[in-house]
Amino acid sequence: MNRLLLLCLLFVAFAAHPVTGTADTDMQAAKKVCTTPAHRMESGKKNWWQERHEQKAAAAAQGGWELVFIGDSITHGWEKAGKQSWQQYYGKRKALNLGFGGDRTEHVLWRFDHGELDGYSPKVAVIMIGTNNTGHRKDPPQAIAAGVKQIIGRIQSKSPETKILLLAIFPRAANKTDAQRVNNDKTNALLAKLADGTKVQFLDINDRFLLPDGTLSKEIMPDLLHPQQKGYAIWGEAIEPTLKAMLAN
Repeated sequence: MNRLLLLCLLFVAFAAHPVTGTADTDMQAAKKVCTTPAHRMESGKKNWWQERHEQKAAAAAQGGWELVFIGDSITHGWEKAGKQSWQQYYGKRKALNLGFGGDRTEHVLWRFDHGELDGYSPKVAVIMIGTNNTGHRKDPPQAIAAGVKQIIGRIQSKSPETKILLLAIFPRAANKTDAQRVNNDKTNALLAKLADGTKVQFLDINDRFLLPDGTLSKEIMPDLLHPQQKGYAIWGEAIEPTLKAMLAN
């Protein structure tokens, strides 16, 4: 068999049965992890995560919540460094904090499937989640966005009238070229496409935390990830006009 004929036969065989690339396989695996509900409970003993989940599910069951914040340690921090600003902006509102330190998209999904979104129908849900997907596993942007999309779907399924304010994942690391910052930024570009202009609004307030050259100051986030009091004050002020309008309608 001459070489030209052999090459032709190989081309035909590849076209008929293309080989799936490793990158595509890895992407599908990452998406599955980010979109499959998972808990963080420990076998044989009750840890802080389970205790917080039970407390939040019990609070949810009380009903009457008009505003809910959903996320990880950054949202959890409204109860700590952000306590003053929470009281200022949300103290007179019926607001529930569903932020859990260390959570990723799959953990939010599990919590929603186990009571934290039952018994009430908030007017607005504020979502900011995904930086731990970047930081813990280096999940690709497409996988993180798929997880966030599932979270939005859960809310819409359980509470169809709830409006969603989807926030861009906050900046992390000192410099804009840091790999984790870049991964979050790429994810944010995909999250923006999840907005529908009516029930889901996307808001990027990240520039409020940054210097003109894109540097993240330790004055805002001392560990270059979690806001201190000043950071929560910026957060509350930045989303208030949008949030107020959403709650009013």
